[in-house]
Amino acid sequence: MDLAQARHAFITGGASGIGLGIADTLAARGLRVTIADINDDALATVLAERGDNFRGVVLDTRDRAGWARARDEAEAAFGPVDVLVNNAGIAPNGQGFAEMDPDSFDRILAINLVGVFNGVQAFAAGMKARGRGHIVNTSSQAGLVATVRGVGAYAVAKYGVTALTESLSLEMGGSGVGVTLLCPGYVQTNLAANTARVGGDRREFTGQMPPSEVSSADVGAMVVEAIEADRLYCMTHPGVWATIEKRMGPLREAALLREPG
Repeated sequence: MDLAQARHAFITGGASGIGLGIADTLAARGLRVTIADINDDALATVLAERGDNFRGVVLDTRDRAGWARARDEAEAAFGPVDVLVNNAGIAPNGQGFAEMDPDSFDRILAINLVGVFNGVQAFAAGMKARGRGHIVNTSSQAGLVATVRGVGAYAVAKYGVTALTESLSLEMGGSGVGVTLLCPGYVQTNLAANTARVGGDRREFTGQMPPSEVSSADVGAMVVEAIEADRLYCMTHPGVWATIEKRMGPLREAALLREPG
């Protein structure tokens, strides 16, 4: 997508972390930005530090009526949304499936997967009708390959975002609407605080997480590059292919067992 022709971006989870990094990068390219976030305090702080090209809306991405209101208000203020970034999410719960609280499983899927669908459902038809736009959905490296225990429900949701986005790309082919799957590795964000805000469990780590070599601003630049190149996949960290290849090898072997000869 030629961002010089874009005017308005709508970003969920945009008051901090990766979402804010994307928001600032798009704003620097001249877009007006609607930031949607469940954290009203963080939203107020961000808006107070930015100019008139930013506006905010408190949104729980599980709320479909809230999505419709947010869309209508955003487009009344800044015009049609050209770039949608479905970035809001919550953290893994650290529980295995055998011991998992079903409510925790439902919450993780509702926010991390169904919330993405709700965003697509709110904006994709309008973009398709106008023949232009770009949709970015945030998955995770955990949405490509399962490598760590305790993130099972999170991985289910993020695998779902991967499938949704790949399918959406096929559906939007030839329509003028681009689609990107963002698969970040570890980036310092306030994911734990937002998880607690919606009543979720936060994953318990032993010891300190290492500093991330990739910042939210770095991810913002990567996402803009992917949008402009109409790239389906956007990775943020090195070393991802090695883990994906470990998954692909056994899949290839299983598939080849059914090939003749």
